[in-house]
Amino acid sequence: MKRLHVHVAVEDLAQSTQFYSTLFAAEPTVVKDDYVKWMLEDPRVNFAISARPGRFPGISHLGIQAEDEAELAEVYDRLAHAERPTIEAKGATCCYAQSDKQWIADPQGVPWEIFFSYGESTVYGEGSLARLKEVSEAACCEPEAIRQVVPEAAAANACCARKRA
Repeated sequence: MKRLHVHVAVEDLAQSTQFYSTLFAAEPTVVKDDYVKWMLEDPRVNFAISARPGRFPGISHLGIQAEDEAELAEVYDRLAHAERPTIEAKGATCCYAQSDKQWIADPQGVPWEIFFSYGESTVYGEGSLARLKEVSEAACCEPEAIRQVVPEAAAANACCARKRA
């Protein structure tokens, strides 16, 4: 069964960890210096917070976590019918995990990560973000949500730069 994924960028990881542990009545399943994750069953969600340099506080992205490659293929098939650009990242190292994933933005520009994680990593990694940075010129023509996933690329391209309050 697939699991909803929510990733929130925070300014104070310790304070946010305490808040969300209280809210969920559960301790995190992954705790790193810059990243914390809860794998909850009720509600069935992969909820993560991170405090990474250069990120703005708030919702980073939403996602659907597949439990296996068959579920991932099923969701990828649906994305193909969404008539929106996707960015694929096979073998990505991100959020202390090894994953295959695709990124897509909804019509309002909300970034969605569709992924299957098959291993752990000892580093946060950049995985998808590093690959997206390689196409920074193309990112200028992608939906705003895809550019938000790559803030450095957006800042480097005048047509993508925007001021955030």
